[in-house]
Amino acid sequence: MKLVRYGNPGKEKPGLIDAAGKLRDLSKVIADVTPDQLSDKALAKLAKLNTDKLPLVKGKPRMGCPVAGIGKFLAIGLNYADHAAEAGMPIPKEPIVFTKAISCIQGPNDDVMLPKGSVKSDWEVELGIVIGTEARHVSQKAAFDYVAGYCLINDVSEREYQLERGGTWDKGKGCDTFGPIGPWLVTRDEVANPQKLNMWLDLNGVRMQNGSTKTMIFGVAKIVSYLSQFMTLKPGDVICTGTPPGVGMGVKKDGKPAPVYLKRGDVMTLGIEGLGEQHQKVVPFKLSSY
Repeated sequence: MKLVRYGNPGKEKPGLIDAAGKLRDLSKVIADVTPDQLSDKALAKLAKLNTDKLPLVKGKPRMGCPVAGIGKFLAIGLNYADHAAEAGMPIPKEPIVFTKAISCIQGPNDDVMLPKGSVKSDWEVELGIVIGTEARHVSQKAAFDYVAGYCLINDVSEREYQLERGGTWDKGKGCDTFGPIGPWLVTRDEVANPQKLNMWLDLNGVRMQNGSTKTMIFGVAKIVSYLSQFMTLKPGDVICTGTPPGVGMGVKKDGKPAPVYLKRGDVMTLGIEGLGEQHQKVVPFKLSSY
């Protein structure tokens, strides 16, 4: 099942994508795609709906973040060996954990705004995990039982803020608009193996990232189990799981560093097998509402 939220910011309605790829309205069934709708029981109830009887949504409305009321937006750093190599950093012995601000969350195709004075904003295509059941000290073997599903995330990052302004990474990860999520929340039953998904990102039509979740250092089960040792994972929490090689910071020319960073007018297009695509235009900083 592919759950979505569509409509103008702050006024999104719940929906789903049917077998024919059409958007159906769910607002007469549930008020929104909230954390309480992510349990196995709630998802099973939605899965039993006759989608042909749900209202078709006309046109191409804006897609919002597919989950409302996200409590924590967690992330794992340097989780692909080849990405760690391009960043010139050692492979971590344990998962590197940081957070992205809830205020950076937005729809998958909304504009990405450069922070004020930013010259090192960068891209990262990532697999997102959405928690469905409260998890505390869970084993790796049982970890998938606590996952509602998966989504596509662009972990947009400001490298100067992240790496040059003192600890922690969070400074460069939670800037406004730096958390495009979606277009869909794909329930775990539709993702046979989250460790075997192709992923990619294009910048202005040029392929920059081309990888697979199979090269993750710490897999989905390890990440969920690991985080649950340090904090209670709640339904609706979202976890970014790291990015493959090809970020702007790691670009080389003739074997020498030649980083490429986002600038006004750039367009990012990214996707993960089975989880949909995102499309974002880069816009300059604006202090008023974005």
